Amino acid sequence: MVFPTKTYDSAGEYAHDYFSAYAQAAQTVDRHQIDEAAKVLAAAYESRGSVFACGNGGSASISNHFLCDHIKGVRTDTNLRPKVISLVANMEIITAIANDIDYADVFAYQLESLASQGDILVTVSSSGNSENIVRAMACAKSHGMTTIALTSFDGGRSREMADISLHVDTHNYGIAEDVHQSIMHALAQFLRMSHLETPFSPTLQF
Repeated sequence: MVFPTKTYDSAGEYAHDYFSAYAQAAQTVDRHQIDEAAKVLAAAYESRGSVFACGNGGSASISNHFLCDHIKGVRTDTNLRPKVISLVANMEIITAIANDIDYADVFAYQLESLASQGDILVTVSSSGNSENIVRAMACAKSHGMTTIALTSFDGGRSREMADISLHVDTHNYGIAEDVHQSIMHALAQFLRMSHLETPFSPTLQF
């Protein structure tokens, strides 16, 4: 899906069509793959396995937000104790690896030290072709990790490499990132809801 396809004189009209395009893009995400992502994340949280997240630019902020909502949000009112690590959160190690080794290795190098078999890697990349994302995917596979890729455009190499593909059919970076953020929120809220220690009530805040 391509948006925009014309110029606009009104920001309000642009926003109206943007929201419509967002809704269409969100419907393209494979619901079965979302189910699979929820299952492997729940299994990791229940077994105290580690979940790593990474991305570049806006996708880096989604990775950090993933850590926030899946540690604080999923844990609240449940018996789960998620172990989530954002590979973009420590600027010191990222710049050290980028400066002394290669920016393409900033995520894979960290995984080499931190990851274990059975852990999970979540990558967020609209193009799916960022070299540091692809190398992180390859490293994760070599460690026996399960990989989940959030992509858009044609999905690139990371879409092909991933065990679970959460692909958004759009060629607009903003819409791609908005849907990726929504996927992250939906997974966090569902996992919390399905592991509540007391019965669900609509009065709970999600």
